[in-house]
Amino acid sequence: MTVYHQRSIAETAMYRVQHLFSDYLSLRDYDAKVAEAMAMSYALNKMALAGMPESVRVA
Repeated sequence: MTVYHQRSIAETAMYRVQHLFSDYLSLRDYDAKVAEAMAMSYALNKMALAGMPESVRVA
């Protein structure tokens, strides 16, 4: 995986978070910002998981 590809994935993830929740992180402390971003990511993953259909293998 190239550095550009990793950066592209990170930018896409941050766009999704900003679009759904807020355009900026509201806390000032760096550690608090990291925790806020992680909480938003956790909530986004929960919402995405709730919308995924359950697949069943047909034999």
